[in-house]
Amino acid sequence: MAIISDKYDSIIIGAGLSGLATGIRLAQFGQKVLLLEKHYVIGGLNSFYNRLGRRIDVGLHAITNFVKKGITGSPLSKLLRQLRISHDSLELSEQKSSKILLNQLVVKFNNDFSLLESEISRLFPQAMDRFKKLVEMIKAYNPFAETSDYISARSILSEILNNRELEDILLLPTSYYGSARENDMDWRQFVIMFRSIFLEGFARPFDGIKKILQLLITKFNELGGEKKLRCAVKKIETINGKASGVVIDNDRFIEANHIISTIGHAETMKLCYSANTNDNKIVGKLSFCEAIAMFDGQPSDFGWDDTIIFFEEKNHFEYRTPTNMADTSSGVICMPNNFNYQNGMKLNEGMLRVTALASYDAWKSAPIDDYSENKSRWFNALIDKAISILTRDREGFNRQSFLKKIIDIDFFTPLTIERFTGHQNGAIYGSPNKIYSGLLPIENLYLCGTDQGFLGIVGAMLSGVSIANNHILSKS
Repeated sequence: MAIISDKYDSIIIGAGLSGLATGIRLAQFGQKVLLLEKHYVIGGLNSFYNRLGRRIDVGLHAITNFVKKGITGSPLSKLLRQLRISHDSLELSEQKSSKILLNQLVVKFNNDFSLLESEISRLFPQAMDRFKKLVEMIKAYNPFAETSDYISARSILSEILNNRELEDILLLPTSYYGSARENDMDWRQFVIMFRSIFLEGFARPFDGIKKILQLLITKFNELGGEKKLRCAVKKIETINGKASGVVIDNDRFIEANHIISTIGHAETMKLCYSANTNDNKIVGKLSFCEAIAMFDGQPSDFGWDDTIIFFEEKNHFEYRTPTNMADTSSGVICMPNNFNYQNGMKLNEGMLRVTALASYDAWKSAPIDDYSENKSRWFNALIDKAISILTRDREGFNRQSFLKKIIDIDFFTPLTIERFTGHQNGAIYGSPNKIYSGLLPIENLYLCGTDQGFLGIVGAMLSGVSIANNHILSKS
């Protein structure tokens, strides 16, 4: 058990990627740092668990922002330099190829941006000049310029592209991998995700998120950082408008000069004021469910070679909370086997992950006695949808032959997300309104992670680094 002192330079609430990165950066400069996590594992939204001897990632489909070793100026290279971690130590393997499916339109892309350009040129030749204008605008835009005004990505895309289908194609993956807002994105969020998905790309360590978490926690420990798991923060104490410390779950007060919260805006304010925070401006609403099927063999055995598929079966992309428990007409299919792993390595078993928008209210209001049955019903619905997407251009596919090869399954719901992350409404991407500065109305209290507006695994860690650099180390 960690020994907890009475006072620290900085206390970090939440041992996710942003919290770990914050802790490492502060400890590098000799700060006495305490990392508090209410669960028994680190990782937060991007962790893993063991089930029947199998390790299953939570959250991670792929690491976005991938660039090859030696490329400078990218978010990944900046992050590695700040945390003093080598590119090689991540052991990243690039995606094979991914797709965006909008009704009958198929757009391929990979980590070479020219493939997406050629696909846009093929499908939308009349919009190619406008698309190039958009790309140049994205490259020149600074999404972290300090401003609180919401800017509609849909409006900007409509103005520049003047093509609804092309707008939908670009919003489909960027929304699913980062938008907390229904049927739109903050323009800054769109820029971040467009760069990370299309201008940079997808990669994955062979061992999944565990590899990254091990690197981070080892470095944090080596630098003398302290951590305590299964230790919930009950309250953030304030004196004269300044955060002074935290009360943990045994009612012990721990003093700190700085407190960094990674648990979300609304959730942090609740710790300050000891009341439910239901302000629609800061509480997220969008949630997801995911079906996971492990099977004997590899996806390629069935002719499934794509890494990630983003799909929308309706004529136009709809990204909103469904009226039912889930909406299977749109979603994401991920096959972790389909990365170009080093030295030809292959995962021991096949894995199919299918993610769809879900209704927190529908799951929450359903009778608890029906929970397992509902999970089973929607698992089958999502897997059936994935099979129909994966085989829609193939005749004679034997669905039963695949189902017989499934050896283990799992399914998470918005209630699962709420339970293990503490995010109200099971909102993975948190509040629709981000605080890019990380500054809260209470002095010495800072917000980092999802609700600061940094997205993805690399973005989450950069969020922590930015808080450490801009608001704490700069004052030392």
